Amino acid sequence: MLSRTAASLYWLGRYVERADFLARLVEATVRLDALSSRPAGDAAWASALAVSYTEDSFAATGQAVGQGSVARFLTCDRSHPGSILWCLDAARNNAKAVRTALTRDAWTAINRAWIVFNSPRGEEGEDILNLVEAIKAEARGFEGAVQRMMKNEATWFVQLGAAIERADNTARLIDVKYHLLLPEGERIGGAIDRDQWTTILQTVSAVTAYRWLYSDGLKPASVIELLLSRGEVPRSLAACVDETVEMLNMLGKRTGFQGEADRMARARLARMQKTRAHEVIVSGLHEYLTAFIRENAMLDAAIARQFRFI
Repeated sequence: MLSRTAASLYWLGRYVERADFLARLVEATVRLDALSSRPAGDAAWASALAVSYTEDSFAATGQAVGQGSVARFLTCDRSHPGSILWCLDAARNNAKAVRTALTRDAWTAINRAWIVFNSPRGEEGEDILNLVEAIKAEARGFEGAVQRMMKNEATWFVQLGAAIERADNTARLIDVKYHLLLPEGERIGGAIDRDQWTTILQTVSAVTAYRWLYSDGLKPASVIELLLSRGEVPRSLAACVDETVEMLNMLGKRTGFQGEADRMARARLARMQKTRAHEVIVSGLHEYLTAFIRENAMLDAAIARQFRFI
């Protein structure tokens, strides 16, 4: 496989995963603002900007933080890579470059998502929810199509990119909630805190998983454990780390390219298997997640070097 083909497949996986995550983030924030017992208001939308690393880009627009402005910025603004539309543009361009490596179902899901976002639409809360729900459906369709593709380098590069992106998204989501999100003066364990942790679970589709695994009600420490070290949950850090190693192993056996990225991924998996959530909380969750995000970026760069993307 040509290195530019591998790069396009890898980034296709990343961009579709990012678009799906942003859709989930916008949906969860709309619901947190509108449906919680005490509306979170502008603080919820400021946290969405923090999770997506778009605070500076949004500030440059001169707009005030609020549902309408931030939702439009995170969905339909092509000027920055933290919007759904920008990710879909990039995903479609990468998919076009490797069209023959994809099945018809995989290509159709990406193309249909792109068409949905480029069609006339409203900008009210209900319209936003309908839009992001459509994107989530197409992202699920793409993921299912990839799972049904022939098990070869094309499939594994897409899944590798998605695993790297998913790990980054989950780490940032936990970090912003734990370190930044609770408004000043609000009580830990209060109504706002519970609503926010529930929203985190909704964003990563883990509400039902939490209820199955924990019978003693919603507790922040249990949510953190779920999203850090419970490999049963596909969007947990443990699951993403394990999938990254698995995809690199498969690619190494097929292509013969093994090296720095494999060593980094295996070392990270060994550390993750020894990680205990309560120890991380005591020693500093923010510091742990910051280091994880930095290491994930370094692994991304190592993958690019190992498979000669650059």
